[in-house]
Formats: sequence, C-alpha cells, structure tokens
Amino acid sequence: MEYIEIAGAGKRVSRLIKGTDYFVHDAYDKAATNMDAFLSIGGNTVDTAHIYCGGQSEEVLGRYMKERGNRDQIVILTKGAHHDQNGPRVNADAIRSDLMESLERLQTDHVEMYALHRDDPNTPVSVILEALNEHIESGKIGAIGASNWTWQRLEEANVYAAANGLKGFTFSSPNLSLAKANEPFWAGCVSADAETLAWHEQTKLPLLSWSSQARGFFTGRFTPEVRDNEDLVRVFYSDGNWERLRRAGELAESKNTTAIQIALAYVLNQSFPTCALIGAQNQAELLSCDEGSRITLTSEEIAWIDLESKTRPTGV
Repeated sequence: MEYIEIAGAGKRVSRLIKGTDYFVHDAYDKAATNMDAFLSIGGNTVDTAHIYCGGQSEEVLGRYMKERGNRDQIVILTKGAHHDQNGPRVNADAIRSDLMESLERLQTDHVEMYALHRDDPNTPVSVILEALNEHIESGKIGAIGASNWTWQRLEEANVYAAANGLKGFTFSSPNLSLAKANEPFWAGCVSADAETLAWHEQTKLPLLSWSSQARGFFTGRFTPEVRDNEDLVRVFYSDGNWERLRRAGELAESKNTTAIQIALAYVLNQSFPTCALIGAQNQAELLSCDEGSRITLTSEEIAWIDLESKTRPTGV
C-alpha cells in the first residue's frame, strides 16, 4: 500500500480509503470483517460522515476500534455540516454540534481529518475557517478539508487563511473518476473537471476522490441497453463514457488486468497527490482495488483513455 502526506493529519494516509456508508449495527460482523481485511492489505484510512446511515456508520466504527483496541492504527476522516430539510448548515454552530456528536459516536477525542460535507457559498470563508480553526486549536481536529467545494472556493478560503494566520484546507474531496458525470449525483455535489484538475496540479493539494470507480460503471455489468439503474443512467450514460469504457478495456487487456482496475489506476496516477475512496464490501472487491492501486499508467495512457488524445499508446 502506498501512502501520502496530508498537512495536519499527523499520520500517513493510505491511498485507498475505506468507505463506510453501509456500516450499520445489524451488520456489525460484516463491517468488522471488512475493516480487518482492509487493514491487512496496509490500508489505514477510513471515510465516514455525521449523516451516514443515520449516525450508525460512526457508531459502528467506534465500536470496532474499541473492541479491536486499534484506534492508534487508524486515520479517521469524518464529515459534517451537511444540509438538512431546512437548507444549508455550513456555520459555526452546526460544525460544533456535528463534530461533538461525531467524536462521541466514534469514541475518540479527535479525528485526524475533518471535512465539510457541503458548501454554502452565501457563508463567507472567514466565518467557516475561524470556526474550524477553533477545533484545530483544541486538538479535536487535525487536517481540515472540504468535500464538494469548487476549486474557486477552496482557493478563496486558503488565501484568506494565509493572510490571517489561520490553518487552511489541506485536502479536497470531490468526485473524480474516469467516467465523467453528466450532472451531480445529489444537489450540491461537485465532480472534478479539467479546470479543477489543472488547479490541483498547480497547487498540489491532495484530492480524495469519492465514487472513484464511477459506482461500478466499469465492471462490465452495464451497456447502453441496460437501463435498470436510473442513477447510473442519469449520471454516467453518455457516448464519451462508453468510449472511455471501451478504451479502458483495451488498455486492461494489454496489461492483463480489468477495466475497473484501470479506472481506479486513472484516479491514482494523476500528476498531484490523490487517494481513492473505495466501496469494497467483500474480499474479491478489496483485492481488485488493491491490485488496481498498484498499476502504473503513463501520461500518454491517461490522456488516451480520457479521450484527451487520439494517439493509441504503444503496446495497446
């Protein structure tokens, strides 16, 4: 397993990050088994959130760490300040409330990484950063980041932080995948476009991608005629993505691997630090992700499978 450094986290972050949005009390044994397997391949970073499974995700993770006695081996990324039925909640009170409840559920006094789950462009970055910095100073948060923020808001926030002696965002977590989203998965979600990637290349700010494998688009289960998954049809069905799938398959054949592993390698072979949030729920899926994380792609191969180049790489 490879790792990256994220300023403020205090521990190395594994390039594969375990998703936990299926961790529920009624399936605790499955969650614990999955966590054991993830740690066994060198993974150490776990993604959760205040809203996942109505709070059960954090509670199950907290129980697991307590029973295994392995809190010190794990890097926790949790998220808060998600909007609710009344609208945006990106404010000091919501951040404090969600963070305190998350820590209680996780049975810990701090998290290595904390991200705002959504943005509210109507709230000044000054208000947000000053609130987050209070919790950094108290030791409850290590690194701070943003999930589903545009690069423009990230830059605005970090310029403000630098000018005012505050800790800024040291990671971002949008969707980045070889398949390009036609529209957001959910309201307020952000997918990395060419401008976003150029900004990350310039700043080298780490990007932690959710839906890094496009929710199974590259598994081979889907074709233009198979339309039973409405969300996948809505978000990923496009001529461009079918061509990306075809090219990923050709490249996979030349490397004796699979298209979905090529899709994961695409995320992990960018020109700036990246990690991939993975949803592996069994041993076969986990091993596939582990193998995919070890694939090296050249810049020419990345450009070709992403339709940025018509030139087929040598050997494909």
